[in-house]
Amino acid sequence: MRLGIDLGGTKIAAVALDRDGTELARHRRPTPRGYDATLDALTETVAILDPAGTRGVGISLPGVVDAAAGRVRAVNLPWLEGRPFAEDAARRIGRPVRIANDANCFTLSEATDGAAAGGASVVFGVILGTGVGGGIVIDGRILPGANGLAGEWGHAPLPWREEADGPPVPCGCGKTGCLETVLCGAGLTRLHRHLTGETLDPPEIAARALAGDAAAAGTLARHADALARALAPVLNLLDPDMVVVGGGLSALPGLCEAVTRRWGAWTLAAEPRTRMAVARHGAESGMRGAARLWPD
Repeated sequence: MRLGIDLGGTKIAAVALDRDGTELARHRRPTPRGYDATLDALTETVAILDPAGTRGVGISLPGVVDAAAGRVRAVNLPWLEGRPFAEDAARRIGRPVRIANDANCFTLSEATDGAAAGGASVVFGVILGTGVGGGIVIDGRILPGANGLAGEWGHAPLPWREEADGPPVPCGCGKTGCLETVLCGAGLTRLHRHLTGETLDPPEIAARALAGDAAAAGTLARHADALARALAPVLNLLDPDMVVVGGGLSALPGLCEAVTRRWGAWTLAAEPRTRMAVARHGAESGMRGAARLWPD
């Protein structure tokens, strides 16, 4: 049995999987505030799902995870900042613990038995939601990088920025003009306001576009163009077999088709063979990928 936990800013979601990925049990609870309270909640969650203690525990986390040092720089969970979290969690739970960034776990899940399963050697995972994250899996293994930063494309500048993208705005990382500020949910709202003068949230923009609203459709087209430009350097550098997209904005109508139609204008390959698909497991990929941190 595999045990994976997705530790988020508002909830702890956990799943037990058998060897072939079939779900055996799941548990969900709010994330408490504070370091010790979080460790207690994780311990209780593990005891509920696997009282026999058969396996190690995988934990998916937001923020930058330095797995080699067992420490986390977690914006959404500030009480974990700089703490020896993996070591403390293992001691409290009473079994080995492995931790990884949530986007990396998402990508591992989708590469193993999700949208990229079966023949994709190099997979780039994209999360478009409140923020913009990314992860890299090669031959079924997460590529963490020397500093735990592999796949963190959201804090690169938006390439080939044009006036229609709107003016650069400050990012939470401290820089200005990061692609996250355009491609995240709030960025889509900002983009629509820039193009039309109207303030709508992403679901409203998508609904209007599906209903035939030309202005909303234009905003989605501009967003897809920005995403294609953002992914073009990834294709040139990493040359993945598959790009899998998750997060709330992955549901935008026609997103993958619009991006793959455009990105050849920006890549060295005029007609990239890289495929793009929406995640199969969606929001559950974090905990499913965490369970995969322990190989068979």
